[in-house]
Amino acid sequence: MRVVICGGGAIGAAIAYFLSRRGAEPVVIERNEVGGAASGKSGGFLALDWCRGTVVDRLARRSFALHAELADALGNPWGYRRLTTYAGWAVENERRREDSRHAWLSDSVTISGQIGSPQTTALVEPRAFTRGLMRAAEAQGAELRSGTAVDLARSGGAVDGVVLDDGEVIEGDAVVIAMGPWSILASRWLPLPAVYGFKGHSLVFETGDTVPAEALFLEYREASGEVLTPEVFARADGTVWACAISSTSPLPIDPATIVADEGAHERLEALCRSLSPALASAPIRARQACFRPVTEDGVPLMGRVPGVEGAYVATGHSVWGMLNAPASGEAMAELILDGVTSQVNLAPFAPERLKAFDPARLQGV
Repeated sequence: MRVVICGGGAIGAAIAYFLSRRGAEPVVIERNEVGGAASGKSGGFLALDWCRGTVVDRLARRSFALHAELADALGNPWGYRRLTTYAGWAVENERRREDSRHAWLSDSVTISGQIGSPQTTALVEPRAFTRGLMRAAEAQGAELRSGTAVDLARSGGAVDGVVLDDGEVIEGDAVVIAMGPWSILASRWLPLPAVYGFKGHSLVFETGDTVPAEALFLEYREASGEVLTPEVFARADGTVWACAISSTSPLPIDPATIVADEGAHERLEALCRSLSPALASAPIRARQACFRPVTEDGVPLMGRVPGVEGAYVATGHSVWGMLNAPASGEAMAELILDGVTSQVNLAPFAPERLKAFDPARLQGV
């Protein structure tokens, strides 16, 4: 079976991997670069049970297990590591802490408790994970194509391929829309609910071995009185990723043209350098901005597109896209090839639960 996947992010790469592992022939179409948007710039944080009590719980638990299995099976080229995770708080320019357990933090930070153990929280480097999974899929027969999807090819009401901007048609027995927040563009071709982009900013510091395998979720009160919620994750490659500032800026049509909000990185850098002497002395490897895909109800869209044979969607994973990519890929591959899923029930994620987006509302497309 030949399956055309629009989007080379973590979800698209995972679907391609699990399809190719089953002997199918996935073709991934990516207009920018694999892992070039949120799948390459996110934190890569993984949690076993932080989605408990929600419809995403089973997906997250299955995916957490698959992350460990994939790292073992594929040689862990993406720095999968277990973490101890803490919560805490800090106030700008205030000294409060006396805690020798976290010597890499400044005395403005108070750790209030442990919220994750190496058994329940972990991390991957997201760009390396996405590209590594795509390479593994290619080794199993998947194909990666550069291009921009502009329409779907149809025959007798069923989808049988994707039309690229140069007029080429990539034929397939099924098509999957997995373009993150840009999946909203596919509402021109399919009855899909809206997917929006929520913008985040992050910094990547080069810290070497000065920061242990820890993750922090903090509340930080700036001198102005505004409270931010920084997240800080130490990666296996000797870097630390940190974020704190989000916005609802307009989503650009081209992911390659995303720019940071004015002053966002400077503000984040000042925050990080006040949190930790290790960060204060570390060079910055990357200043990043990306858009996470979110739906109206905060639940991913995964499953068949109603009324259109051969069309599927997998997007809208919000902040848990990197965590839930493996189980999403596994479940979508099962749905496409077998018609049913064995590990995760996709019914709560069905796109028909939400009203289809009116493509007339799209501007500049």
